[in-house]
Amino acid sequence: MRMKRKKNLDERIAASSDYLTIMKNASLNYNDAVKEDHLIDLTKLFGNGKPVVLEIGSGKGQFGCEYAKRNPQRNILCVERNRNVLILAIDRARAMGLDNIRFLCGTAEYLPSYIDENSVEEIYLNFSCPFPKHRHIAHRLTNPRFLEIYKKILKPDGVICQKTDNMHFFEYSIEQFSACGFKLSNISLDLHNSDFEGNIVTEYENKFASRGFPIYRLEARL
Repeated sequence: MRMKRKKNLDERIAASSDYLTIMKNASLNYNDAVKEDHLIDLTKLFGNGKPVVLEIGSGKGQFGCEYAKRNPQRNILCVERNRNVLILAIDRARAMGLDNIRFLCGTAEYLPSYIDENSVEEIYLNFSCPFPKHRHIAHRLTNPRFLEIYKKILKPDGVICQKTDNMHFFEYSIEQFSACGFKLSNISLDLHNSDFEGNIVTEYENKFASRGFPIYRLEARL
């Protein structure tokens, strides 16, 4: 069911410039968009030179805000295309008084024109849409066209952390990471029944785990 549009959404988005950057080229084909330079000065954005991590598909901000709270020595930039849920994430961050989290409204296709090369320590892909139909395979966030983007913006020792409840998407991701030269580690086929420590539970994770679905997780490095 589609979420009802939030009241005064446009006004609330416009008043969120302290937390929010909006992509300017989302109407372009992404192959054309990457030729444009809208690179964000991350030091200026956060007001410090702390390491930056990226979450792609932040939803209502449960993961991003909790990550920021637990890791004051790091900054997190959360990417989300849906303004209706994005405003909830911003409201959450403001209510928690977080100063090490920012939001980028847009999609991963356009990241190369906003995030400089070798500037991100970690990338989090939490419960990305699996796009199960084969004709939509190019939209999966672990499709090679996205993995090549991540390669550029990650620092040489950077890591991608993926979580999903979808076994077929997880298997697909393992294949694509391996084919694109990533080395996989800390692979879990049932995260909540493993000895992994420090997991930050997302909204979707709560939903699926409560129904007894196993949660899959991996880390990928170049």
